[in-house]
Amino acid sequence: MLDRIGDEVARATSLVRFAPHSRFPAHEHGGGEELLVLEGAFADEYGQYEAGSYLRNPVGSSHAPAIGAQGATLFVKLHQFQSGDDRHFSVQTRDHNWLEGPWPGTEQQCLHNFAHERIMLLRLSPGAALPRPVARGGEEVFVLAGGLIDGSGPCPAGSWLRHPVGHADSLQADADGATLYLKTGHL
Repeated sequence: MLDRIGDEVARATSLVRFAPHSRFPAHEHGGGEELLVLEGAFADEYGQYEAGSYLRNPVGSSHAPAIGAQGATLFVKLHQFQSGDDRHFSVQTRDHNWLEGPWPGTEQQCLHNFAHERIMLLRLSPGAALPRPVARGGEEVFVLAGGLIDGSGPCPAGSWLRHPVGHADSLQADADGATLYLKTGHL
């Protein structure tokens, strides 16, 4: 669990590791579900999702997931959809081209935009920095590969950062560069 607000039904951000061949009964996502497959694969009645897949299951959607033979590790966000954000889709990020990013030394894959919310994969060249202070709506960063350096020190792959509006600590890629999941405008 990386972040949780609430009890049984909660706004939550977590890393979830599933055992090989796990199955889950059909269930509804009352507040929506956003996920990124980090390792392994899973399937539901809508498709097969290998590592690198990004999915959005909007409020009221349902599915019955089944995990593949290698198990799966997912980055999952629950109950974080804005009103009116009702698009159900998946993207295999490994099949998409990287485009020039919004800041020097960056490349991006835009995953989803709605109102002020922006979700992207961002690749930073060694030493490339994200702009500061954090703009309207805050930001959430999950380090997928490489590493970042912030005001507290190194943030290797697997690090999760959440910054409110106005957060001003520097944030830059380390000597190996970094690949990030970056969500802005949603806090």
